[in-house]
Amino acid sequence: MAAGHGAQGCGSGALLGRFGVLLQALLALCAFSTLMLKRFREPKEERRPWRIWFYDTSKQAIGAIFIHFANVFLSDLTEEDPCSLYLINFILDATLGMLLIWFGVKVVSWVVQRKKYTCLVFGEYGDPPQAAAWIGQCVLYFLIMVFEKTVISLVLLIPGWTKLQQILLGYIPNPQLELVLVMLVVPFIVNAIMFWVVDSLIMRKYKQKDTLDINGSIESPWPRRTEESQVLLSPDVDFDQSESDQDISGLQGTNQKMKQPSYQVVI
Repeated sequence: MAAGHGAQGCGSGALLGRFGVLLQALLALCAFSTLMLKRFREPKEERRPWRIWFYDTSKQAIGAIFIHFANVFLSDLTEEDPCSLYLINFILDATLGMLLIWFGVKVVSWVVQRKKYTCLVFGEYGDPPQAAAWIGQCVLYFLIMVFEKTVISLVLLIPGWTKLQQILLGYIPNPQLELVLVMLVVPFIVNAIMFWVVDSLIMRKYKQKDTLDINGSIESPWPRRTEESQVLLSPDVDFDQSESDQDISGLQGTNQKMKQPSYQVVI
């Protein structure tokens, strides 16, 4: 089995070889260009400034770098084909891992809003933007990625992945072509989708932009303004009538008080 894999698959250390590192650098450039494309696809009135965009996308960059090198490390732990092992890790990260990231972001966001840690709300950096809020959010997102990779590593311990490993890339005789598919073509397509989705999860929600107060609750000032505007726009006669009604009611109240008999208690 080991000889067969050595004849057709990638050799040990191929992922960190010169050609493998070149493919990884090209993958990073192409994958993160999708985030720049996403920014230009945003409406002009909601388009993020470059500093906010950098704060948002850098969290994904840190998480993606951690996941990538964790997959490379796990792929070289055994004598099996490292390319197919890397591909299995990557497929699990893009499917089950995506659900775990979504769940982690939702749980962390709920805890942060419940504890009223405004600076740790994903996409909220203050006005002006504070680097401390960005660092705190990076730490939270990195912990989510550690949780995701830990669960995926436990899933890989389930027996039966060797057969899938032989099916995925066993038909490719050229190790260089296998490396290109595993390290560039498939990761670029999947990463582009993942980056787009995760960026939408952790970016600022502009529907709450004008109504988010310090405590994280949403308050709209419009009902209060409409009530005041209705009072201010009402005719003067209404004021006169309301004032006269108040005067008449006040006089009636005083007359009733004067008409009420007084009693003295004699012991």
